[in-house]
Amino acid sequence: MQLPPPLAGNSALFLDFDGTLVALAATPEAIVVPPTLVSLLDELRERVGGALAIVTGRPIESIDRFLDPLRLPVAGEHGVQRRDARGQMQERPAFDPAPIVGVAEALAREHPGLLVEPKHSGVSLHYRSAPELESVCRAVMESALTGRPQFELIHGKFVFEIKPASINKGSAIQSFMREAPFAGRVPVFAGDDTTDETGFAVVQPAGGVAIKVGAGPSLATHRLESSMAVLDWLRTTRDSLTQGSATS
Repeated sequence: MQLPPPLAGNSALFLDFDGTLVALAATPEAIVVPPTLVSLLDELRERVGGALAIVTGRPIESIDRFLDPLRLPVAGEHGVQRRDARGQMQERPAFDPAPIVGVAEALAREHPGLLVEPKHSGVSLHYRSAPELESVCRAVMESALTGRPQFELIHGKFVFEIKPASINKGSAIQSFMREAPFAGRVPVFAGDDTTDETGFAVVQPAGGVAIKVGAGPSLATHRLESSMAVLDWLRTTRDSLTQGSATS
């Protein structure tokens, strides 16, 4: 793998949130947003003609809270929810996650180190504070899928998530790429986890750039070592695009 190149002005920039723009934390609510991140994203959005979106497993309202007052295009919950560049919300038909949320919450009551994160159409079971329970979490979440083919189980960094089987970050990026201001641009996607691989599988065949953040195998042909390295790359990109605009 190699370091990603600076973005061109005709790029469409897609960014994961946790582990990419912000460092991972013990719980989803414990993350720390770098003090310059909001202004940096706002400047980058301007430099790429508005073609910047967050593509995340979090709900959209969570991203809005952490990036307040910035309101970006966002694909939330891997694309179950999507706010386009016009600010219009689109939501895929939701399946009722209540039964599987109940299963996860029952396990968490037995093991206080576990954290359950209910979502609109699924649930995440975090075991970062109890890594020895990985196999127990996997077994329980796999069992919760029995008779529910509309859902699938995905394994991220110290988290098992059940989500709608037909939705992923790759399909969310494709939806953005069919709309202004993303359409006709070169897609660039940075992400750190296994759930981001579907996005890499979309942008690279389209002639775009896939950036794996951190260690681990990946389809991506470019890599940055951490969320801090991502921010450095984004600052360099902002400065490059600013200089290019000034001299054109």
